[in-house]
Amino acid sequence: MTDPGGRIGIVAALPSELARLVRGWEKRGNLWFGRAGSREVVAACAGMGAAAAVRAAQSIVAAGDLEDIISIGYAGSLSCGLRPPQACAIREVIDAGTGERYSANPEGQRLITLDHVAGPEDKRRLAEQHKAVLVDMEAAAVARFAREHGLRFLCFKAVSDGPNDKLPDFNRFTGSDGQLRLPALTAWAALHPEYWRIFWRLGQNSRRAAAELAILVSRFLGRSQ
Repeated sequence: MTDPGGRIGIVAALPSELARLVRGWEKRGNLWFGRAGSREVVAACAGMGAAAAVRAAQSIVAAGDLEDIISIGYAGSLSCGLRPPQACAIREVIDAGTGERYSANPEGQRLITLDHVAGPEDKRRLAEQHKAVLVDMEAAAVARFAREHGLRFLCFKAVSDGPNDKLPDFNRFTGSDGQLRLPALTAWAALHPEYWRIFWRLGQNSRRAAAELAILVSRFLGRSQ
């Protein structure tokens, strides 16, 4: 983009996905405001899943003058070629529920959006059916929102878990508002020591993935003027 435009909106699911990127930005309510050259950037997160992603996008639109919207966050890898904590651009998003496809960045990977946290069996099935290499829970909802509101859609994701990682069923600890019920998850984990090392590794991967994602998105924002 060569001319100053409207705001760039960034939608994430979890605060940890945004923390590195918005460091030093101004926080107003549930929004973070920063700048990319001559353009203002506003970011929001409202929880996991499609409904939460739409709520975050709506809060960004309400801030006014939005032109581009970017979905960022963690994703599960469906391919041994992508490992934590790699971050990458997404060129196409597929909604697993409807089959709808959304174009994003000119180059990058194919991502599929599922309505729940993907387990190893989900990952194998999605890789075979859709030839995708990453899975998340929000990107398709943000892409649909962008299409409905006449906004340009972009997407960047970072790998938090690999195709064969056997994570616990996080779906049972996710509320209808898209928020992870941490007390319930912590209580459950305390009784399942076989998952302690898995949780530790996931935490390490997620922290590194967030750092890689912040670098990638910051570089894009620097080029987008």
